[in-house]
Amino acid sequence: MKELESCHLCPRNCNVNRYQTVGVCGAGRKIKVAHYGLHLWEEPIISGDTGSGTIFFSYCNLKCIFCQNYKISSGGYGKEITNERFCELCLDLQKKGANNINLVTPTHYVPQIVESIHKIKDKSLTIPIVYNTSSYENVSTIQMLEGIVDIYLADLKYCDDGLACQYSHVNNYFHYASLAIEEMVKQVGQFVIQDNLIKRGVIVRILILPEHADDAKKLIKYLYDTYHDTIILSIMNQYTPLQTFENFPNLNRKVSDEEYQTVIDYALDLGVKYAFIQEGETQSESFIPNFDCSAI
Repeated sequence: MKELESCHLCPRNCNVNRYQTVGVCGAGRKIKVAHYGLHLWEEPIISGDTGSGTIFFSYCNLKCIFCQNYKISSGGYGKEITNERFCELCLDLQKKGANNINLVTPTHYVPQIVESIHKIKDKSLTIPIVYNTSSYENVSTIQMLEGIVDIYLADLKYCDDGLACQYSHVNNYFHYASLAIEEMVKQVGQFVIQDNLIKRGVIVRILILPEHADDAKKLIKYLYDTYHDTIILSIMNQYTPLQTFENFPNLNRKVSDEEYQTVIDYALDLGVKYAFIQEGETQSESFIPNFDCSAI
């Protein structure tokens, strides 16, 4: 695959030949998967009653210091598989009753995913494809997915690039992520929900970080001003500190109820109609999958 010979799938633009070495993300030429199975803890219109068929890919190009999936995103835990085996995992999830195939952190494997799903989509694989991403990717990568992806489940992590530098070690996160989301909306358009499940469209997740409610508000305003009711927002309070941060003491605690409520109130005041909010105890390690690649 020519895209792997000089990798420019994300804005890091490592320009490495992944048949010979790896770039910042750590991914080589073969798909590597850490976990697959039915997942009930996505947004209700994604998980439904039977679950979203999630495939967690190993490695990540963003490297957030607070990542809850550090074991696979930076640690590289997982098992290398062929493209044929990837197709088998998708079909197995469909057979088990998954409402969709949910590709989690897939950016660095887009060429392999596209080649694989072209062979089975709308033939043996008939459920929607969800692209679950940090949004830190080049527009050209999203363009490769047109006709493949039905639902984009996209993070928009930071408006302030200073925060992106501190917490994820990237420059110009908002610039690249906003362009990627623009392409996502261009491809799939207005969201479509049937029988309480999303069949097509874009959901943008905003994870509120402690002491950064104002940044979340800026993201919400940008998204609502730009897309109005075309997309769905998911405003999340589930940030969970899994280690101690000496340089960023604010990250050593959960988001307070007051911080979360002020963001929700702001969204309501703007006129946001379509948004998921989280209630109850969502800030727990119990929501993190038990990564076990023995069945892959």
